[in-house]
Amino acid sequence: MKTIAVLTSGGDAPGMNAALRAVVRMAIYKGIRVMGVQRGYSGLINGELFEMDRRSVSDIIHKGGTILRTARCEEFKTPEGREKAANVLRVFGIDGLVVIGGDGSFTGAQYLSEMGIATVGIPGTIDNDLPYTEYAIGFDTALNTVLDAINKIRDTSSSHERISVVEVMGRNCGDIALHAGIGGGAEKVIIPEKGYEIDDLCKTIFEGKLRGKMHNLIILAEGVGGANELAKEIEEITGIESRATILGHIQRGGSPSAFDRMLASRMGVAAVEVLMEGKSGRVIGMRDGKIIDEDINTALAMPRKLDEELYEISKILSY
Repeated sequence: MKTIAVLTSGGDAPGMNAALRAVVRMAIYKGIRVMGVQRGYSGLINGELFEMDRRSVSDIIHKGGTILRTARCEEFKTPEGREKAANVLRVFGIDGLVVIGGDGSFTGAQYLSEMGIATVGIPGTIDNDLPYTEYAIGFDTALNTVLDAINKIRDTSSSHERISVVEVMGRNCGDIALHAGIGGGAEKVIIPEKGYEIDDLCKTIFEGKLRGKMHNLIILAEGVGGANELAKEIEEITGIESRATILGHIQRGGSPSAFDRMLASRMGVAAVEVLMEGKSGRVIGMRDGKIIDEDINTALAMPRKLDEELYEISKILSY
């Protein structure tokens, strides 16, 4: 393994820069040349590669986003686009590729692996929707961003005796909503894996009012529906003033938490080690607090399971 390349792809996540830093410095420490790919697979197809050294990743561990930038690439979804990308890697003499991103990015790495390119993926997505790993880089930071917002929203919701519906990210995965709902003391957590019945929700609100509850905080995962529509429906049924807050892309930004910096650093080092061992088509993850590598085909085929125990805890604590 003489030369490797690294790219960030898909939605950005806090901690991507920390992972990039670890990959570059670990590789150089082992005597391996590193090429950075700008703008993900789009930049790979267009040959946007440049050599990186230790200084290239100085003072970035605390920064959100990704200094390599990221972009969606429709061309890469075609066989012709993937062949272009593979040819660029060959032209630059790349022996291995590290891909930092989510499931879509991993699918791209899977294709390249099947074309004979040594690849390894590092999970970077705030959604935490990759079932083979307990945590993805960015999830913890996004969760803390949501909790900070919830604390502020609760203050004004309590003052006005309102119902606040807070919509969080996660696509079809309810991890952000579930963890934020428990950590933020929400009265109701609505996630795609379980859904909800509006009559049951409003009944819970009425019962809380009879017990003297003066406000309600509802956490809604974006994969279930829209916060504005839900807030309007709740107000029409209960007669209680309801407001919606959509946190949006604020969840993707900000300085990564200590947990995400540590996770990214450990995973970045592990990715280089996997390539040095001659492995290909692998993804890095965490299980039981330990860093592992898994076959990419197995990882992408794993069904995602909701933590039922955690969901039950959310219901018990919101009673």
